[in-house]
Amino acid sequence: MFIPRCLDGRENSAYTIILEVDLEDSVTIVLDGGDMVSAVCGSNDGNLKILESTLGGKLAVRGNEVRMEGLNETGAERFRSVMDNLISAARLGESPSPDFVKALAGDSGAEGGTAIRHAEAIRSGCINIPHAFGKVFPHSGNQAAYVQGMREFDICFCVGPAGTGKTYLAIANALSLVLSKKIRRLVLTRPVVEAGESLGFLPGDLAQKINPYLRPLYDAMEALVPYEVIRRMEESRIIEIAPLAYMRGRSLNEAFIILDEAQNTTKEQMKMFLTRLGRGSRAVITGDPTQIDLPKRMDSGLLHALSILRNVDGIYFSYFNTKDVVRNALIKKIIQAYDEEKYV
Repeated sequence: MFIPRCLDGRENSAYTIILEVDLEDSVTIVLDGGDMVSAVCGSNDGNLKILESTLGGKLAVRGNEVRMEGLNETGAERFRSVMDNLISAARLGESPSPDFVKALAGDSGAEGGTAIRHAEAIRSGCINIPHAFGKVFPHSGNQAAYVQGMREFDICFCVGPAGTGKTYLAIANALSLVLSKKIRRLVLTRPVVEAGESLGFLPGDLAQKINPYLRPLYDAMEALVPYEVIRRMEESRIIEIAPLAYMRGRSLNEAFIILDEAQNTTKEQMKMFLTRLGRGSRAVITGDPTQIDLPKRMDSGLLHALSILRNVDGIYFSYFNTKDVVRNALIKKIIQAYDEEKYV
């Protein structure tokens, strides 16, 4: 039995949806015109392949028809929701990127209003960076809330396990503001704490000595914008490397300041850093409380700040968990295994 259905309720919609109720549920979407097919499906149907791997089922494209088979009721509804948002983006003249598709499909268990809110949060959380390789989208509700928090608050803490996009999204937001000239400069800092082994004497000047510790921040920048853009920013001193130990006494005005690996700050360092914030500046503090390299866990300035600042107005706190991991699917399993080991 076939039930024709237009998802947005208009007869002149750019597509129609047919829900086939049979032994195996399937959804067929008929797109209007080759341009719409190209925009929604992506290069070599790459967008649809992402949906296939994320939602399950089997996809088939024939002409202007996109058919997904082997879905249960929840999967079919989720597929319709994602496709609806892809088509809406294409109507606005956008070309949905693989990252946007992954972000939309990330909360694959969402239903009904939750799926709609998730899609709206993903689109509103889009970060546009001048000269970038592409737009940056949050991949979960928590990430979307984090992006919104960075936009609305002068100080934002983000706490969560590895691979959840804490640093990546902070760098993306900072580059967006700096390259659009809304903020004058980007200041990168990190506590110089060795992770379980001594690195010995590092040759070179201060920037060369601190560079290995700040390499993850540069990795994020190089994944977002061409190296030439970063080099020009360094030459014009728009990007500043500021070792945390040397920040005392400074007042940072009109800057976006990122303190990475904050779990390895001491209480005194954290207080010193937070009081560096000057006129027109914003700060993002990221950290993973499960990877504290200080001799004593309770010496962590991040844990202390989370405890005493939680009721201070004007500070935003964002918390990630394993569901927000986007770096690699295996990381979720690795983190879960280590978490379970604590209780064995």
